[in-house]
Amino acid sequence: MPGCQPPLDILIVEDEAILVMDLELMIEEAGHRVVAEAASLQEVEDLDVSLQPHIAFVDMQLAHGTTGIDVARLIRRRWPETCIVFVTANPKQIPDDYCGAHGVIPKPFSHRGMLSALNYIVQGFCDPPPLLPQPVSFIASPRIAEIWTVA
Repeated sequence: MPGCQPPLDILIVEDEAILVMDLELMIEEAGHRVVAEAASLQEVEDLDVSLQPHIAFVDMQLAHGTTGIDVARLIRRRWPETCIVFVTANPKQIPDDYCGAHGVIPKPFSHRGMLSALNYIVQGFCDPPPLLPQPVSFIASPRIAEIWTVA
């Protein structure tokens, strides 16, 4: 969403409550807003369509046997402008095309790593390409890596 201005609205799709709380604190520390949390595909389906999150952090293994891949597909249909970032301990489960996601933050991640990744993602999403160097805590999808590579 080129031209967007922080603070951004962020959706967290994660079924581990402690991790949700940690992510929420880091997102708020970075000056952004968590507008919704969901633990499964069904909970994302139940969210108000008018929500329009700028960024969605999505785990791969979710509650009720649902997956981040299914959530990413739903987000792409419902909110096509949303920047999807997988947050997972299983990055090898992500398809080669990343289901249209911008990238992945592998678990476990540090506080500093998450904030570095978030700042890079926000800069790249709002005013591409990002001027910050890509942090080691974020792996861009091949499509985004090509777009965000600074010449």
